[in-house]
Formats: sequence, C-alpha cells, structure tokens
Amino acid sequence: MAEPVPPAQGIHLMAKPVGPICNLDCSYCFYLEKERQFPSRQSWRMDDDTLRSYVQRYIAAQTTPVIEFTWQGGEPTLLGLDFFARAVALQREYAGGKIVRNTLQTNGTLLDEAWCAFLARERFTVGLSLDGPREVHDLYRLDKRGRSTFDAVMAGLKRLQAHGVDVNVLVTVAREVAKHPLEVYDFLTGEGVGFIQFNPVVERLPQPREAAVGQSFATPPPLSRAQGLQAGEACAVTGDTVDAVAYGDFLIAVFDRWVRRDVGKVHVMNFEWALAAWCQLPATVCLFAPRCGKAAIVEHDGGVYSCDHFMYPEYRLGNIRDDDPAALLASPAQIAFGAAKEAALPAYCRRCPHLFACHGECPKNRFVASPDGEPGLNYLCAGYRKYFGHITPYLNAMAKLLAHGQPVSLVMQAIGRPLAIDLSRRR
Repeated sequence: MAEPVPPAQGIHLMAKPVGPICNLDCSYCFYLEKERQFPSRQSWRMDDDTLRSYVQRYIAAQTTPVIEFTWQGGEPTLLGLDFFARAVALQREYAGGKIVRNTLQTNGTLLDEAWCAFLARERFTVGLSLDGPREVHDLYRLDKRGRSTFDAVMAGLKRLQAHGVDVNVLVTVAREVAKHPLEVYDFLTGEGVGFIQFNPVVERLPQPREAAVGQSFATPPPLSRAQGLQAGEACAVTGDTVDAVAYGDFLIAVFDRWVRRDVGKVHVMNFEWALAAWCQLPATVCLFAPRCGKAAIVEHDGGVYSCDHFMYPEYRLGNIRDDDPAALLASPAQIAFGAAKEAALPAYCRRCPHLFACHGECPKNRFVASPDGEPGLNYLCAGYRKYFGHITPYLNAMAKLLAHGQPVSLVMQAIGRPLAIDLSRRR
C-alpha cells in the first residue's frame, strides 16, 4: 500500500447550504436520498452562525491567494438572494486581502432578473444543469409534479447570458441521454454555450449480501477493493445508469465534432482535463488525480464529510462550527481516504496505457471485477479505454502544438491528414 501523504496547500470545501432539498425530482439524482440521513430536521437552511463559521474558517484555512467558494445542493437558489448576499458580505469581512471567487451550481429554474443581476454584479460563475434540447432534457429533469422544466431552464440561461454571467453547462449523461451525443452538443453550441461539462450517471444498487444484513439503497459506495464486487456477484446498477461503452461512444462522438469544428471556441471540460494529462500537468479535477481527499463538503448543518459522493456517517470528519477545515482534511481518516484511491487500483489498471490520464477515475464507481477477476475496477473502464484510445493521436498533436507555443486550434487544419504536425515553420 502506498504511503499516505497529507494534502498539499489549497483545500476545497464545497457547501451544501440547503442540503438535499430541491424543487426538481430528477430520477438519476444521487443526493435526494440524503434527506433520510436527517430525519429530525425542522429547517434545511444553513443558519447564520454556521454560514459565518464556514466563510471565516474556510478563508483562514487557505494559504493560496485565491479562494474558491462552491455552492451546490439540492437546489441552492431555494435559499433566496438574501442568503447569498449575506455570504458575499461575510467573504468581504474575512477576506484579508485575498481574492474570493464564487461558483453556484443550479438547475436554473428560479433565475429571475434579480438573481442574474446579483450573479453578474458579484461575478459568480454559474454551473447550469441542462441536458440538451427539450426531448432529451425532459427525459429525466422534471419537477416534483412530473412536469417539464426545459422552458424555465432556458429562460434562466438566456437571462444569464444577457447579464454577461460566465456559464458552464453541466450535462448529466444518463442511459437515454447517451444515445443523443450530437443532438446535445449541437443544441448547446447553437445556444451560444461556450463551456460544457459531461458527467456520467453511475449508481450502484446494493448487492444481495448487503440487502441480507438490512442495508438500504443509501449504502456507502465502495472505497477499497475489499468493498467492491466479490467473485461470482453480478453488477447491479440503477436503470438510469449509463452503459459504460455507450458513455465512451458519447464522448467520442462529441470529441469528433469538437475537434473538427470548435477547438478554441468551445471549451469541453472533459477534453481539457484529458489534454492536461497529455501535457504532463497535474490533474485539475479529483476524478483523474492519482489520489483524492482534498475536496470535502460542508452540509447545511455544518457537518464536514470526506466527499460529495461519500456523504455517509462513516465519512463524517467533524463540524465547521467547531473544527478547522485544514485540520480535518489533514486528519488520518481523510489522508487514508485519499490514499485508498491509489492503493486500491487493481493490476488491470496499473498495466493500462491510459493510467496517466485516468488513475481509475472516481472510487465510488469501482465496483466491478476486472477481466482477470480482480475486484475494484471502475464501472466505466471499458468506455474510458475506448475514449482515451480514440483521442490519443489528436491529443498528442495538441500537446505538441502547445509545447511549441502554438494554439491548439491548429489541430483542425490537420484533420483528414496524418496527425504528425510539422511545427518547424511556426516557431
């Protein structure tokens, strides 16, 4: 097992100020079930004392000059503008000369003119959940009464764009969404979206041995190989979970469109994450880092947990009202949590030519057996292998362009020819 190391400077503590409460009822949402972990809650609003503690302690814990606050849910806009105006005021009070930036992840249905004016004035970046055109978006993203949310989300998008707010559209790739890669991509680019991120839906169901001991669907995902699939067990996932190879095909289809038409104009975060690996740069997201553990969450009641996907009692580190977040993320429990990602990799991953780009992806998805029968393989492995293999020649060329100080958009000129770009005349 690899020796655990403390997290480097620059921790990330994402806030869930309204917990799992949402005005939508997306069938693939993994967070709505967390309401069951707070059976006695009378209010789902992060109170002022907890908010103050979060802002003050998070800023104090950072040694970097720029501090990133990320607000998620549930649906954080349910708290209203006054909550976020208060948060921004507290940030100014405690910033101490540091630069503070905010990102708000939202379903967009409540974004009226007042919201968008505030987000523009305070220079928030907005992550907007939008799965594509109406017929794709409304496959899963319905409200509590089963009604379409497409028109409300699009109205929010247009208001954000009119106010000049930086928007990153998050597409959740569930099983049916994966069948429409170009419809989704062409729709978003046609609507003027310049930043896109694709997130796969992978939700594991309890195995029979877990159900036999009374474990519910709210079961911690596997963290180590010992918790993964056992010999002879079938992999059980929800009906919304994307097929692994289909997810790879989805990314490939979008990549082929993007690399021929939109390099330098549209930023697909999945492709930028991969390019960073090909340029031998550190991973910019925990998904593809060798180890994790630097990105924890603070719930509406102040509870701090190891990760957004591990918000279970077993992974509770402390409470922001009482504890220093830097100390929590440097605790033995969190260090072991982060190191397990690397230590638990099966041999099949360690032999993979794409290990440098993938590192086994998220531990919560490592619940299938490898071809040689070893547990702990990522459910999406087959899709990622296909995707990384497909984009390799293009990213080799793009990395070469960057190494010579040239824009990666030049790769589009080489499409249809061997991707051995001659840079001798461009230096």
